[in-house]
Amino acid sequence: MNIAVIFAGGSGQRMHTKDKPKQFLMVHGKPIIVHTIEVFQNHPEIDGIVVACIEDWIPYMEEMQYRYRLDKIRKIVPGGATGQLSIFNGIEAAAEICGEGDHVVLIHDGVRPLITAELISDNIRSVNEYGSAVTCAPAKETVVLVDEDNVREVVERRDSLIAKAPQSFRLNEVYEAQKQAIADGLTNMIDTCTLMSHYGKPLHVVHGSSENIKITTPEDFYTFRAIYDARENEQLQ
Repeated sequence: MNIAVIFAGGSGQRMHTKDKPKQFLMVHGKPIIVHTIEVFQNHPEIDGIVVACIEDWIPYMEEMQYRYRLDKIRKIVPGGATGQLSIFNGIEAAAEICGEGDHVVLIHDGVRPLITAELISDNIRSVNEYGSAVTCAPAKETVVLVDEDNVREVVERRDSLIAKAPQSFRLNEVYEAQKQAIADGLTNMIDTCTLMSHYGKPLHVVHGSSENIKITTPEDFYTFRAIYDARENEQLQ
C-alpha cells in the first residue's frame, strides 16, 4: 500500500496572515492544501491519504474533503507541537489504517503544492528499490558550513543539493525511528530525512525541480501563484 502523510500543523506566523493559517489561503478558489492533496488524490498509485492538521481547523478540513471530493483521505488527525510531532501523528494514523508492514509512506508538506505526478512515482519507485527517497533540487548558490560567524568549509556546489519533499520511507521503519526519537527526547528534528540520518538509515536521492517550493512567506505565496498561472497558460497554447 502507498499512503501519503500530508502535514499542515503550523500556524504560518512568517506569512503574516490575519485570520487563516497559510495552508488555507485561497489560490484560484481553492486552499493551498487542497491544491497539494489533489496531486496525491489524482495519482493512480496512491491508495490513501492522512492529513495532520491544526486541531481547531479540522472541521474546516473535513468540509474541504467533502467539497472537493478528496475521497482518498482516510483520516484527519490533529497536528503536534512541532513539525516532527505532526508527522508522527500522521505516521501513527497511517500505521493504524494499513498496519505496520513495509508499506510506502510519502511524507509531504501541505504547503508544497507544486509537486508532480512524476515526482510521486519516482518516490514510490525509489522506496521499493532502495528503501528510501529524499526529494532534492540543485543548490543554486554556494553552501558554506560555519562555526558561529566564521566559515569553516565552502562546499562544492556540484556536491550540494537542497532537500525538499516528499521524503518517503518504509512505513514500519520510519514509525520505529520516530518512536525512538521521541523516547530519546528528540521532538523537533527539522525534517524526516534528518531524523532518519541521525539513526544511521541510508537515504537515497530523488531529483526534483526547484519549482517545488514550500510556501512560508508572502514572497513564496506570490511565486506559487505565478508558477501556477504559468502552468495553466501552457495548457492553452
